[in-house]
Amino acid sequence: MDEGQVRELITAAIGDGRHEFGSFFLSRFFGMMVSYEDDACIASVDVKPYMFNPQGSLHGGVLATALDISMGHLLKHQFGAGATLEMKVQYFAPVRSGLVTCRATFLKKGRKTFFLQSSAMDGSGETIAHATSTWKQL
Repeated sequence: MDEGQVRELITAAIGDGRHEFGSFFLSRFFGMMVSYEDDACIASVDVKPYMFNPQGSLHGGVLATALDISMGHLLKHQFGAGATLEMKVQYFAPVRSGLVTCRATFLKKGRKTFFLQSSAMDGSGETIAHATSTWKQL
């Protein structure tokens, strides 16, 4: 990436400065799209080289962010804002290109504590990572 491309990326991520569900700096920086279906939230990101680790594949932190966003947006969509208390991610396969889709669902719904999961799939439908998490409603 040259300096001009980096500047464009940052300018687009800053956007109009909004910081809300569906549109905040990190989601814009990674070009995430968020949608909902039934009792699920889908967060998708098109893998770009600036998201790579030194081994040339999608950085695990970027993937963890997408998984976390899918779960947090699902909680917000159905019950209101929450905070991640803990999250575990298992990585199964590297990704070097294409669309990654994270689909979050509830494992258990409590009064103030929620347990969620999200699976990340590559463009061919292969599961590349899975996360489970505990959330506290704010």
